[in-house]
Amino acid sequence: MSSVPLQHQRVLSGMRPTGRLHLGHYHGVLKNWIELQHSYECLFFVADWHALTTHYENPQVIAESVWDMVVDWLAAGVSPGAAKIFIQSRVPEHAELHLLLSMITPLGWLERVPTYKDQQERLKEMDLSTYGFLGYPLLQSADILIYKAGLVPVGEDQVAHLEVTREIARRFNHLYGREPGFEEKAEAAIDKMGKKNARLYRDLRRRYQEQGEQEAIDIARALLEDQQNISLGDRERLFGYLEGAGKIILPEPQPLLTAASKMPGLDGQKMSKSYDNTIALREDPAVVEKKIRTMPTDPARVRRTDAGDPDKCPVWKLHEVYSNDEVKQWVQTGCRSAGIGCIECKQPVIDAVLAELKPIQERAHEYESDANAVRAVVNEGCEAARDLARETLDEVRRVMGLSYR
Repeated sequence: MSSVPLQHQRVLSGMRPTGRLHLGHYHGVLKNWIELQHSYECLFFVADWHALTTHYENPQVIAESVWDMVVDWLAAGVSPGAAKIFIQSRVPEHAELHLLLSMITPLGWLERVPTYKDQQERLKEMDLSTYGFLGYPLLQSADILIYKAGLVPVGEDQVAHLEVTREIARRFNHLYGREPGFEEKAEAAIDKMGKKNARLYRDLRRRYQEQGEQEAIDIARALLEDQQNISLGDRERLFGYLEGAGKIILPEPQPLLTAASKMPGLDGQKMSKSYDNTIALREDPAVVEKKIRTMPTDPARVRRTDAGDPDKCPVWKLHEVYSNDEVKQWVQTGCRSAGIGCIECKQPVIDAVLAELKPIQERAHEYESDANAVRAVVNEGCEAARDLARETLDEVRRVMGLSYR
């Protein structure tokens, strides 16, 4: 369960810089970020160190892609006024926490991450027998834990990856959360809550620890979130005391489940650069129109008069994303009866895609023409991120006995 008070919850998410973004990125990630930034404290970062785990032999693609990707984020609607945008390698605290966590992380935890062997099999042309590739889940954990992020947007297939982070946080807290005089400090913190709240907290703690009542711990957490008379340190101490553990130094993040992207590529498969079936966010409108017009359709429709089946046509998958019910019905009826041709069928999709891209491309043009503004956004985000990261790392160093310098 999350130990992060609601008022301190942060959302953290990152993206590897491997080239300009396309509609798959927009529908699968960016639209979700744009929505989240208005409800949470959001940190969005360029994962350039992560990109090196698979592109270490070709780093120029990373350097070339960083600023292009930030421009795409801003153009899509990620707001520097609502979210912090920064570059991972500009916040070296990520690397130090990664190193410190590596001292306590069992090797087997990394080897059993679901994608470890899958990626090695899928990317056979790359030499991935490196520590960096094996350790990337630990770097990912450091990315999250350095900000005490309470929520991490993931798809259902990525929940297992986040569980490694939760296990590492749990192990760290178990090893280092038992500060000298912990129980005495926790009891003193309870007394600061006032007689009524202190009595309620103790009762809820007893019910949870003796009877395992989930409702009791949920109520107790809500009670702690509302306390104004205790410090953040005392609050974290009482979260741990509630669960029978020590002080919660690195809170366990929770997955924030996101819907799977329904954005198909030009061939009907998932939109991906590896399939060469993408439409880039800054693609020239004439190129976009040509790409859609030349999309493959139902192979049964050899001639205009042949009836077709939309379910066998990649264009129909785009209609499912972009068309309203009226247009979808027109496509279903017209295709099956040969009442419309494939070019006619594609036109509403062309219009909808161009309409979606137009404001994005207009904003991108503004940012492209003002590189200093983009760098200022990133510089400000990096400074803000470092301030947060330093706070966590100072505490980590202290509990690990490294605060003597």
